[in-house]
Amino acid sequence: MPVYTVHAAVADGAETHRAADRFVFVRDGFHFWAFLLGPLWLAWHRLWLALLGYVAIMAGVEIALSQLHTGAGTRFIAMFLIALLMGFEAASLQRWTRSRRKWRQLDIVVADDTESAERRFFDRWASAERGLSNAPAVDRGAPPPTRGVPGQPFSKAPSQPGDIIGLFPQPGAPR
Repeated sequence: MPVYTVHAAVADGAETHRAADRFVFVRDGFHFWAFLLGPLWLAWHRLWLALLGYVAIMAGVEIALSQLHTGAGTRFIAMFLIALLMGFEAASLQRWTRSRRKWRQLDIVVADDTESAERRFFDRWASAERGLSNAPAVDRGAPPPTRGVPGQPFSKAPSQPGDIIGLFPQPGAPR
């Protein structure tokens, strides 16, 4: 199933509710049209800085390959690999551009298509706003839990069993 990231323009809480129709869902995965028509796809999605970088990289590779007097096959393979990379990284370029424009990532949704992703996100978002969600709130910016910190779920040391199962010898036993 495809994975979608949900992005919204940075605003205070009240404006986020009013701007819910402007949320953007970015599908993760391979983008065929970005692979096939990279510059046009970048221009269509208004990724201007990425388009400038793409053109600069393509021109630099073409100049370098012509200076090395490479054949047409080598040039084709190099350009094909760059286009393939563009197809795989298109969603990352969209997310990067959104973060540069001061958008923030609200959630990650797994769904079959964009419409299902929107439905799942807004159902979850509305239930969380009403306080009906059973899922615990996840702070994506918090550090991972560590041992030795009271109150953390991983702060208890694992119990020491008498026997060790597997190919390892028993602790303290002669070899």
